[in-house]
Amino acid sequence: MAEVSEKDVLAALGTIIDPDRGGDIVSLGMVSGLAIKGGHVVFAIDVDPERGPHLEPLRKAAEAAVHALPGVLTVSAVLTAERAAGGDHGHDHGHDHGHGHGHGHDHGHSHGHGPAAEAPLLPDVKAIIAVASGKGGVGKSTTAVNLALALKAMGLSVGMFDADIFGPSQPRMLGVSGAQPTSPDGDSINPIEAYGMKVMSIGFLVPEDSPVIWRGPMVMGALEQMMRQVRWGALDVLVVDMPPGTGDTQLTMTQRVPLTGAVIVSTPQDIALLDARKGLNMFRQVNVPVMGIIENMSYYTCPNCGHEAHIFGHGGAKFEAVKLSTDFLGEVPLDIDIRTTSDEGQPIVVSKPESPHAKAYKDIAAKVWDKVQLLQQSRKGPKIVME
Repeated sequence: MAEVSEKDVLAALGTIIDPDRGGDIVSLGMVSGLAIKGGHVVFAIDVDPERGPHLEPLRKAAEAAVHALPGVLTVSAVLTAERAAGGDHGHDHGHDHGHGHGHGHDHGHSHGHGPAAEAPLLPDVKAIIAVASGKGGVGKSTTAVNLALALKAMGLSVGMFDADIFGPSQPRMLGVSGAQPTSPDGDSINPIEAYGMKVMSIGFLVPEDSPVIWRGPMVMGALEQMMRQVRWGALDVLVVDMPPGTGDTQLTMTQRVPLTGAVIVSTPQDIALLDARKGLNMFRQVNVPVMGIIENMSYYTCPNCGHEAHIFGHGGAKFEAVKLSTDFLGEVPLDIDIRTTSDEGQPIVVSKPESPHAKAYKDIAAKVWDKVQLLQQSRKGPKIVME
């Protein structure tokens, strides 16, 4: 069956009328961020912030119109408060940053999809761990995937959510870059299975060589939509590979996803540690517990003579953890095996499970899981026994 075209999708969306403005959503310039891959269609509908909560029927009608097209497997339409009145691109993203963190909050934001959107995100997932960095290039995604697989090796049921819309790397790192998600009903999506983990990434839904040209609200809306649509099922832990940096998308995600805690990845040099500090402070500002810091590319051991070299310095993250009153979770070396196994879709924790590098990730995973259990116990509160 031939893949649906952009022209077909826009023609279908051209039949959807905005009830307030009287025209169709394509002619009114409300459709943006359209991407198509293997029968999976994603797009955004830009609306005024104040209208967002009332336009769930419009969103559903748009999804239904596209889903009726031959060759369409799944449709994800996102409402975003990207435009001010009159179609002018403004900076009012409709974000409500005033609420705290935790499970079951009524988020009430303009990216919501009606009453259903106010239900808790990921209710069957016991713990959600964000793996984050203040900047790119520190090996965050490699750390995230090996941490997730190390948790899986402990006997836990684990999911991996690749939240890096602009640079999704988990499909390639897990050897499933060509996989196509399936849908039992055209609305929900079955995650991809890799090494016994459930995996979801925007990389499964958009072409690998096609840039995703979305603004902040569209990104967050797409991430939230994916989390709601994916049939994660019951999981002990979901590892979230966060986008690098500390911008609007990262901050909004920390507020809307019921994170159990965050792990910060850094390299030893001063500039990376400065950015790591920003990332840590971002989580603290929204009351997400920081479980600790991992020092990646900590040292290099010569394979011939065994000499240990500190290319980026050494111990900086451990010292920074003390300064910031957080835990140092461990160090991972700069090693070609870690890079090549990730590039080949066979992360070192599963391809060389007895190696010292895999052991480093497993030791970190054990510390992280201990912290998850402590955090969960503390949230339950003390047990009062009546004599």
